[in-house]
Amino acid sequence: MNPDAQHLWRGPRWALALLLAVLGMLGPFSIDTYLPAFTGIARSVGATPVEMQQTLSAYLFGFAFMNLFHGALADSFGRRPVVLTGIAVFTLASAGCALSQTVGQLVVFRALQGLSTGAGIVVSRAVIRDLFPPAQAQKVMSQVTIYFGVAPAVAPIIGGWLFVHLGWHAIFWFLTAVGVVLWVANWRLLPETLPPSQRQAFRARPLLQGYWQLGANPRFLLLALASGVPFNGMFLYVLSAPEFLGTHLRLAPTEFFWFFLLTIGGIMAGAWTSGRLAGRIAPKRQIRHGFVVMLGVSLLNVAANQWFAPHPAWALLPIAVFGFGWSLMVPVVTLLVLDLHPARRGLASSLQAVIGSTANGLVAGVIAPLVMHSTRSLAWASLAMMGVGLGAWLLVRRRWPETGRLPAPQAAQPG
Repeated sequence: MNPDAQHLWRGPRWALALLLAVLGMLGPFSIDTYLPAFTGIARSVGATPVEMQQTLSAYLFGFAFMNLFHGALADSFGRRPVVLTGIAVFTLASAGCALSQTVGQLVVFRALQGLSTGAGIVVSRAVIRDLFPPAQAQKVMSQVTIYFGVAPAVAPIIGGWLFVHLGWHAIFWFLTAVGVVLWVANWRLLPETLPPSQRQAFRARPLLQGYWQLGANPRFLLLALASGVPFNGMFLYVLSAPEFLGTHLRLAPTEFFWFFLLTIGGIMAGAWTSGRLAGRIAPKRQIRHGFVVMLGVSLLNVAANQWFAPHPAWALLPIAVFGFGWSLMVPVVTLLVLDLHPARRGLASSLQAVIGSTANGLVAGVIAPLVMHSTRSLAWASLAMMGVGLGAWLLVRRRWPETGRLPAPQAAQPG
């Protein structure tokens, strides 16, 4: 934690959470805004459904690759330069997407978007831990998740409207404008939270040693799996939204927002509950509650899809409840990951994001195309994603029973 934290941010905690959430919204906006236009883009550029799916996987693999460096760069040069550079590259890549005439060009610029958007997500976690002790950090992270949840709920509504009235190119011009506004806002408001005395040299050998130290730590890897992989239990449905919502549930592109509204409502409710529980119960109990919710609703989702034909009246609700369980536990697990190596929180945040986004990319490029044509397969795959995370957490609890045992001490917020 930065010793001058009280002087770096004098505004209310919710305002900082909002600023950091805005950084994180680039990711969901980059995905959810153009999903309603999937079919229209394919027709316009002459792309097959599989080729269009690669515009998602290219973004996610680019996101995963660059996350190896966002945190290390932030540990070396400070938080602000990495964030501002990332937003600038995203803005240029969005303009490139808007100007694309072929699916190949779109894949290239989508990959460039992925390379840049991780900066805000990775660095925002480190900024929170720079400024706040554990209990307060959990509350801020929960607030970030609540505000962050607004983006994917609004994005498909905006994307659907722009596509219907102005065409798919307008979606990426909109993202370009978002990038400009975010760059100006962060240039004016985001404080530098990493003092020069705590910066690490950006050299290949120390960087590789840092990754080796983290990668060879089984507790770190298991906690990263426990936080990152279950997300795909609901992200699978986001990736499959054109098929799941348009084909199976027969919703029009302008009706996709119901899915995102319910899902993000669940995420926001879980994040709010997580913040309320911060410092009141042991972290391990909160994590257990989250996994119990996800396991229960996943089993119900599998059973419902086995017995009933899919219908919007019930098929969207399990995904929203799953989101509640995930957001209830993920702020706690994320803090456990960051606090394993306090001197290299940026690096830890990077590698955690790499693990999660690599899983996202595999789901987008491999699993989603295999299962999106059946709601039963989607339900079973969602259960499997949750099971990987649950298994990782149970291994952590068995091998290191002290993990998450005591609630984090309460502390006053800076300013």
